[in-house]
Amino acid sequence: MKKIINTKNAPAAIGPYVQGYETEDLVITSGQLGINIKTGKLAEGIEAQTKASMKNVGEILKEAGLSYNNIIKTTIFVQDLSDFAVVNETYSKYFQGQYPARSCIQVAKLPLNGLVEIECIALKK
Repeated sequence: MKKIINTKNAPAAIGPYVQGYETEDLVITSGQLGINIKTGKLAEGIEAQTKASMKNVGEILKEAGLSYNNIIKTTIFVQDLSDFAVVNETYSKYFQGQYPARSCIQVAKLPLNGLVEIECIALKK
């Protein structure tokens, strides 16, 4: 079974992809930029974009009946690794002590000139 996840509480896809997929055991999100859902624009600065990205990931999980506690793996793409400390500090606030596995990768450019993009895999059980 494979089900598309679509919520109006997170930004719509800006290309030929979906916000996420739900299977029997997992939810997999597409990368979420730091778009403020209220304005439809990127938030200002790395901290605000990280918060918005995590909020968007959370809304997709919520649509599937899950929360940040279900996340087992994240991948974070940052435009500049010198923002790593700010991203870490902001990201860490979404978990209660048990962090998921994670990769953080510096990339040359993100869509819409974003500063950060976060995707996750969450376990349904």
